[in-house]
Order: sequence, then structure tokens, then C-alpha cells
Amino acid sequence: MAGRLLIRACTSTTLRLGRNAVAKPFQRALAIDGIPTDEEQATGLERRVLQGFKEGKDPYSVLKPKLYPGTKENPQLVPCSIDKRLVGCICEEDNTAIVWFWVHDGKPQRCPSCGTHYKLVSHEELH
Repeated sequence: MAGRLLIRACTSTTLRLGRNAVAKPFQRALAIDGIPTDEEQATGLERRVLQGFKEGKDPYSVLKPKLYPGTKENPQLVPCSIDKRLVGCICEEDNTAIVWFWVHDGKPQRCPSCGTHYKLVSHEELH
């Protein structure tokens, strides 16, 4: 209740503070400029991802990866910044189980269930 009265007091009249200082009425930012865009209100990781998209990059592998045949000669490329990564393979399109396994840096490794090959690459090699 007290909060509502304070807001009404701030929005209806200007407040006199001291001799010369005058406080302007309280106004909502959205009422003046409209709804902020995603870029204006994004912070942290989301902001870095949006800035990367503007530059034409996918810094955190947000977008769907390109599909490769998954053979030993042409494996699925897995972006990674260290020497190993946990990969989940959905072996069939309508399968509800995910086969999880580690892919290590070096030669391509295959899924133990379906045989699709995966290979680690750095982000720089991928782009």
C-alpha cells in the first residue's frame, strides 16, 4: 500500500528536494521508448552469442551442426576446445534412447551402437 502511494506521489507531481534540486516524475522506460530488442536487453553469455551471430560466427555451437555421412573417411565433426567431449548419439530417428560415449582428440571414433564415426575439431578448424 505504501509503495503504491509513493509511486502515485512520484508520477503525479514533481518533488522538491532541498532549495534548488527538483526530481522529475517517475516514468517507466517502456512507456517512452517502447519494448527493448533482444540485443538491448541481453547480458552475459546470451549477449556474446548474439554478437557472434552478427559477425557470422557460432561461438558456442548453438546452431544445428552440418550433417556428414559419418563414415570413417568423412566423420561427423564435433566442435571442442579441449581434448575430449561427451557425445550423445541418437542412432535411429525415432529412437528414445541416447547412446553416450567420449570422443577423444585424434582419430575418428565410432558409436558403439550404430557405427557412426565422430571426430573432434577445434572451433577455428570448423569455421
